[in-house]
Amino acid sequence: MAQSVKRAYKYRFHPTPGQAQELARTFGCVRLVYNKALQERTRAYTVEGRRISCVETSAALTQWKKTPELAFLSEVSSVPLQQALRHLQASFANFFARRAKYPAFKSRKKSRASAEYTRSAFTWRAGRLTLAKMDGPLDVVWSRPLPEGAQPSTVTVSKDAAGRWFVSLLVEETIRPLEPVDAWVGADAGITSLLTLSTGEKVTNPKHERADRRRLAKAQRNLARKAKGSGNRAKARLKVARAHARIADRRRDHLHKLTTRLVRENQTVVIEDLTVRTMVKNHSLARAISDASWRELRSMLQYKAQWYGRDLVVIDRWFPSSKLCSACGAVQQSMPLGVRTWQCACGATHDRDVSAAQNILAAGLAER
Repeated sequence: MAQSVKRAYKYRFHPTPGQAQELARTFGCVRLVYNKALQERTRAYTVEGRRISCVETSAALTQWKKTPELAFLSEVSSVPLQQALRHLQASFANFFARRAKYPAFKSRKKSRASAEYTRSAFTWRAGRLTLAKMDGPLDVVWSRPLPEGAQPSTVTVSKDAAGRWFVSLLVEETIRPLEPVDAWVGADAGITSLLTLSTGEKVTNPKHERADRRRLAKAQRNLARKAKGSGNRAKARLKVARAHARIADRRRDHLHKLTTRLVRENQTVVIEDLTVRTMVKNHSLARAISDASWRELRSMLQYKAQWYGRDLVVIDRWFPSSKLCSACGAVQQSMPLGVRTWQCACGATHDRDVSAAQNILAAGLAER
């Protein structure tokens, strides 16, 4: 059955100097309002022992605009400022529900520069997007079309560390499930092979960070030699950011293609519940594990399986997939990482990763 989902479409755009200046001011005001509201809520709780609601912070924002020190807040669109307060409220809700840590202050240098506009703060006509306080529509690079008849409900404008401008349009889209197929696959995540499938196929790990490591190291050394606060340091920092962006973009593109293929070709996909946060504490493997991006791989599989009517089964992290003989079911006492091929007492010879993927599939189908 078709389902209606909210889906974000992200595009590059090239602002005019005036638009870039207005957006930069908006980003700064959003960060200021968020930090000031967080400071006030923290002070009220620690000093007075009371919680401040989102309605109270919204009223406080109106008062801030009337002060001489913060009168400049009235010069930008009020919608992104109100959205910043709503995001802070969501952060506190996650904190009190023990889903996240206590909200942190936004840093000018480290935090993501972004502003969120709702329908009252932008116009969308004939494929042209104009934000509040802007002198004209944004020059968006429409790399792919929006769904026919789509009307954006929220527009988020951002600028990354590499100096690239992005606009994300949230639309409501009807997604139809794929035709059912008679195929199942188990996937064992690894470093040498990004995924080993129960069919025997091994998906090569591109190792994007390792491929660009020399270029990144050169850019970082060049940055370290520049004087702090100088123009040359700003240029060198931009080169480092562009190197990181290149790695992240290529990795994300590869994961999208891989996960889409797995979801299209299989009715059920079975994976392990890997604790990446714990695994990266191994300093010998942390860099390779981060480059593989297993967490993002799982996230993509989850929402794509839900969209297209597929099943994603996640088996327990303690399941001995590598130690288990897929022929007789015997469990080996130990299996060091250096052992890639092993022979069971029953006489069966196994490729470690292929056998693990087959065991993962069997466990997933039994659990399902």
